[in-house]
Amino acid sequence: MDLKIRTCEVFFKVLYWPYVKNRLQVTESDELRGTLMTSSKKERFLIAGVGALVGIVSVLLVFFGNPANMGFCIACFLRDTAGALGLHQTAAVQYLRPEIIGLILGSFFMALGRKEFAARGGSSPMTRFVLGFFVAIGCLMFLGCPLRMVLRLAGGDGNALWGLAGFVMGILCGIFFLNHGYSLKRTYKQSFPEGTVLPIIEVLLLVLLVTAPALLHFTEAGAGPGGNHAPLLISLCAGLILGALAQRTRLCMVAGIRDFVLFREWTMLLGFAAILVSAFVCNLLASFWNPGFTGQPLSHTDGLWNALGMLLAGFGCVLLGGCPLRQLILSGEGNTDSAVTVLGLLAGGAFAHNFGLASSAGGPTTAGKAAVVIGLAVVCLIACVNTFVPKKQG
Repeated sequence: MDLKIRTCEVFFKVLYWPYVKNRLQVTESDELRGTLMTSSKKERFLIAGVGALVGIVSVLLVFFGNPANMGFCIACFLRDTAGALGLHQTAAVQYLRPEIIGLILGSFFMALGRKEFAARGGSSPMTRFVLGFFVAIGCLMFLGCPLRMVLRLAGGDGNALWGLAGFVMGILCGIFFLNHGYSLKRTYKQSFPEGTVLPIIEVLLLVLLVTAPALLHFTEAGAGPGGNHAPLLISLCAGLILGALAQRTRLCMVAGIRDFVLFREWTMLLGFAAILVSAFVCNLLASFWNPGFTGQPLSHTDGLWNALGMLLAGFGCVLLGGCPLRQLILSGEGNTDSAVTVLGLLAGGAFAHNFGLASSAGGPTTAGKAAVVIGLAVVCLIACVNTFVPKKQG
């Protein structure tokens, strides 16, 4: 019996695992840890625990000053960071978010400690930049990344249900192409310094934030979401802790649905559900729970464009191999392709506010609607080219 089991394991690793790896563009460290194979009870418990902690910390960040239902939002925080660096001039959303710095550095230190840091890249970086750009456009149409979508649901924002529906549809679109051979090609080993570029930039930004804040742009208190933030040290520590734990568990808002559909593997869905439940309970305890569709903080009631925005985000994230949170974590591990994706997200956030594409509480703009339609067309084109166009040999 042991021989038969061993034979099946060898068959899977030699013949089937390369096929799966090609579909999902998983990293070498993911492969070694077998995250797409059946997870142990310990692993599931860990992912559920980390998800619960994400929900708790997110509500605590709101308690300490972050915008309502926005303890964490990768797309919004990158947009705020772009404003702080002068990449857009929308005064209401300008603040160098320490949470982003913490997430990347937390992942970096955890990867170093676990000997999982591996500088690698070269897998269609410009395509990834474009995908990241349009994922940001979709998120800012909805007014939140996939993580904030869950936090909005936990806060009672019914409009996030439309976002969830679109998000699932987008993931299913991406899975269709995965099943037909979509690939952005392999990654290549790079030098250690190459993989540390983005973490070093984050350290420099932190030094700048602490020692020379006058060089940055900041939203005045009460003048917009950028003016609402928890104290720097609390925000930074929250990012460091969750960045380290997200690196350890490979937490991803896209992977749960994707892996369940492809492999009936529901482990990552535990993290998704744990965030929702823990944030919901904490919102109740803190009297932040506000059920309904109207009057929700940093939200609009246009269901169609909430859904289409998250459809674009979900579709693009599957093609990238992970949600915006996952891209930050991978960039901390030395993945330069994910670092390029983060730059695409940053550029998309800046572009959306420079050209009036981002939604507001009043609803989506005409330009924003056009940008989402264009984004869906571009992402679909990228998927088709990297799935159905024959690859030249040599």
